[in-house]
Formats: sequence, C-alpha cells, structure tokens
Amino acid sequence: MTIKSTVAVLGPGGTGGLLAALLSRSGHRVVCLAQERTAGALRATGITVRSPQFGEFTAAVEADTALREPVDACLIAVKHTALDAALTRVPPATLGDALVVPLLNGVEHPARLRARYRPDRVAPAVIRVESTRLAPGVIEHGSPFTEIDLAGDGVPRARLDALAADLTAAGTTARVAEDETAALWAKMAFLAPFALLTTRYGLPLGEARTRHREELESLVAETTAVSRACGAPAEAAQALARYDAFPPGARSSMQRDAEAGRPLELDAIGGALLRAAGRHGVPVPVTARLLDELRAAGHPFG
Repeated sequence: MTIKSTVAVLGPGGTGGLLAALLSRSGHRVVCLAQERTAGALRATGITVRSPQFGEFTAAVEADTALREPVDACLIAVKHTALDAALTRVPPATLGDALVVPLLNGVEHPARLRARYRPDRVAPAVIRVESTRLAPGVIEHGSPFTEIDLAGDGVPRARLDALAADLTAAGTTARVAEDETAALWAKMAFLAPFALLTTRYGLPLGEARTRHREELESLVAETTAVSRACGAPAEAAQALARYDAFPPGARSSMQRDAEAGRPLELDAIGGALLRAAGRHGVPVPVTARLLDELRAAGHPFG
C-alpha cells in the first residue's frame, strides 16, 4: 500500500487514538507520541477500536516518546492539564513545516502554540466525538458521529483542505471552517455549561437540564453573551435546543475526569470564559459561582 502522508499524534487517548487508528487504516503512516509504557504497547499491538460507526478493527502504528523526524501534520490530542509537558515531545526544529492541529477544549491554546511553532502552521480544530481510552491501544468510540471543523487564521487554505480530505477519507466528517474564532467559540458556548453543570452536580445531562433548569439557562445566557462579545455568533435559544435534543445519558468529559480523580480542565474552560468575560465587561455570576463551588469541592484549576 502506498503511504499517503505521515501524521504524528501527540496523545493517543480516546480522541487521538481513534484518529490515529482511522488514519492508519486508510493508508497514512502514523507516529504516536506518548510515554514509554504507552508507546511500547502501541508498537507491540497497535490500536484496537470498538465503534458503532466504524466497527471493530486493529490498526498498526509507530510510536515513540518524542518526534524525531519531519511529518506532514501533528495532531495534538492531550488534555489542557497535560499540554505543557506533552509539547516537550514535539521540538519546533523537528516539526518544521508541519501543520499543528490542536484538538483541545477552550479558546486560549492557539496563542500558546503560535508562540512555540510557526504561527502560520497552527490550525486549531474542533472535534465532536465521544471516545474513551480503556487501556493503552484500546479505544471505545461510543458516538454515532465523528465531526471535525478545521480552522487556522493565516494557514494556507490548500493545506487545510488537504487535511480535511484525508480525515474525511479516513471516515470522519471533516470540513474547513471559515472563521477560527467562530469555530472555537461555537464549541465553547456548548461545552462550558454542559461541563460545569454536569460536573458540579454529578448528574447526566438529562437530569441536570431538568433538575437545574434555571442554572442551565443562566449559564447558556452568560456563555453566549461572552461569545458574541468575542466576535462569534451565538444564540441562547439555539443552544438550549441543542441541550434538550442531546441524549439524556450524556456525561461531559470533565464529569468523567472528576469521577476518576483526574485533573479537571477548569481553567481551560471556566477560567478562559471568566477571563474573556472580564476583558469585555460581561457579567457571568452563575459561571463564577459554579467554578468557586467546584474548587471548594476539591477540584482545583488544572
């Protein structure tokens, strides 16, 4: 089989592992970057995916603890809480001309990445998927969709189009978004209320949206107001309709992290929202209160 391109995946967990396996299965050379224990497991057994959308399959990947040669693109799929440590695995001089594609929650990480790598090669992406790493190299993909919006102010459009085509051919639904700010805030405006409310009360979305309806409505109003102030269109009524249409058993990744005792992305999601609100003079009292309560419950900003 002819190798189509070489893609590095920093953080082959639920999201990164799924994309690594899909890209490998469709003919790309994939190099996963992780701690030695995980890298060794991936070299030995590859990545097995169990999915209602893609079936069950195992794909071979290469794996290392650091990037040692140029690649065409590097997908960054770690949590914000691990970002600084993980980036040491990707030296800027080695990365060179490659696209840097962060699949992180929040809105502040593109600036950090542009300070470290070529600014005109950082292409922030938004992914909508439910996927979990059960063990190194074992991925359970639960959602019937895997949707990716690629963006990148200043990134050559041809590079974005080519990567979107590769991701679509691998099985995802990928497109290029015209406006980076709008793409990032579209996810933030949905994610922040979902993550904060379900984590604060330890409830799946169906119960949270019913038992804490007034708080959900306030969170949505605050988040959409901040989004609009940052230049991204957002409508509270549309956001609420999305929550009401979402499966009642849905749980946020922040809630799952809290239940597992892992660090929470409170700063990347709630903290970033408060900072943006402060810059634009938008009051967000319910968001601030929930963040204070989560910290008081023993969940410090991660």
